[in-house]
Amino acid sequence: MANITDAKLSGHSSLDDADDSHNAISIEAKKRAAEIPWNPKMHQQRGVSDWVVDIIIWVVLALVVIAVLYPMWFVVIASFSNPRLVATGQVTLWPRDITFAGYEQVFADDRIWRGYLNTIIYSVVGTAVNMIVTLPAAFALSRRDLRGRRPIMFLFTFTMYFGGGLIPNYLLFQQLHLIDNWLVYILPGAVSVWNLIIARSFFETSIPEELHDAAQIDGMGYFGYFMKIVLPLSSAIIAVLGLYYFVGHWNDYFTGLIYINNENKYPLQNVLQSILLGAQTAATGTTGSGVSAVAQQQLADQIKYGVMIVSTAPLIVLYPFLQKYFNKGVMIGAVKG
Repeated sequence: MANITDAKLSGHSSLDDADDSHNAISIEAKKRAAEIPWNPKMHQQRGVSDWVVDIIIWVVLALVVIAVLYPMWFVVIASFSNPRLVATGQVTLWPRDITFAGYEQVFADDRIWRGYLNTIIYSVVGTAVNMIVTLPAAFALSRRDLRGRRPIMFLFTFTMYFGGGLIPNYLLFQQLHLIDNWLVYILPGAVSVWNLIIARSFFETSIPEELHDAAQIDGMGYFGYFMKIVLPLSSAIIAVLGLYYFVGHWNDYFTGLIYINNENKYPLQNVLQSILLGAQTAATGTTGSGVSAVAQQQLADQIKYGVMIVSTAPLIVLYPFLQKYFNKGVMIGAVKG
């Protein structure tokens, strides 16, 4: 019995000695490692070919950025420059002989303020209706226990590739009393199938199913789960879809051109088109000396640049506030189709 006890004690002492020696080695190794300066480049040696590839990538990206940004910048500087200098190619990087004649002609037309008001109403109300329809529909279609989910999704997707055409749509809207009615901007496009698919994919991939299980345990139904849990966690996709819909309504030009006859209901895009066509018509019908006709045409060109800025400036101002949600929402919501 004593021998067994001595053996156990000796075993414990040997283990303690081993632990002490291991700790001593570990401490000593840590001290030596701390004395060695860490160099991140030691773990990744870059050769000449790597630098060449990086330079090529940066050059290509710089060219793409210039090709995208310069036309926009040229429109801005041309809208403020003397139209004669713009027409002769003397305006390249900075505005020259600054003039606001184009903007004065645009804003002198009282229709533009009504067009702004109409566009804001159509965009805000239309986006609200779009979100009210799209988000619940996408949430319902994301539930795997929804019966008939695949046939319903097939019907939605079918409309992306096949439509009735312009004349059948016009006759349908006429029967629904939507011609010359501001609701024609809202109801026909109440849901975008593409945005519906993005939202459904977001709900499927980014909202854990465990949250629904916990909500069910607490006695919460689908509506409460959607309103109190899903929507607060979906700010990214809500911002993305809201921006998509808002931009679509803001740039809607075709609807007013085909279905609206009353100019008082024209959105901004159609009002600007009328102003631009009026300037072009005045330039074409100018009589007298050739110098006067050329000046009128140059003014029409400056009005064209001003129209571009007036129509896009509000969206350019709005986009930076939603950019962080835009990037996150697109990447997450587009993982699956």
